[in-house]
Amino acid sequence: MMLNDDIVLKPAVLFAFLKVLPLILLAITFLLLSWWLSPYFILFSLAVCGAAWYRILYIRSFQYFITTEYIRITRGIFFKRIDQVEMFRVKDFIITQSFILQLFKLMNLTLISTDHSNQIINLQGIPESDIVDTLRDRVQEARHNNNIYELN
Repeated sequence: MMLNDDIVLKPAVLFAFLKVLPLILLAITFLLLSWWLSPYFILFSLAVCGAAWYRILYIRSFQYFITTEYIRITRGIFFKRIDQVEMFRVKDFIITQSFILQLFKLMNLTLISTDHSNQIINLQGIPESDIVDTLRDRVQEARHNNNIYELN
């Protein structure tokens, strides 16, 4: 059910690496400690490397599937979770970019919806684009198709 106007987004590999960088530095620190103090620190280094590898895989497992009718967020490695929000429920858009994300042309997009189970939807580490304009047009179209009018 993949149409031409469907959008599939995933967090960038670089974003996942930046999120795991503190764990990688900790693993290197344990590796150096094993060289200087005791070889048993290698076990800590391997454990932290395993946690970092799992975290990279988990971040990369996020998939944001945007159609004209809904937004579906899939995440998880061993246990999948799929959240779906109807497009007409999206109320507001917030783009945040730290200095590092600006350097690598990435962004975090936060969607605020009127859905009670998914009031805040975070699309993290996606490539910088004009996705907000596309989403805004799709939200307006979905509201028009469902005869939903916002009262302030």
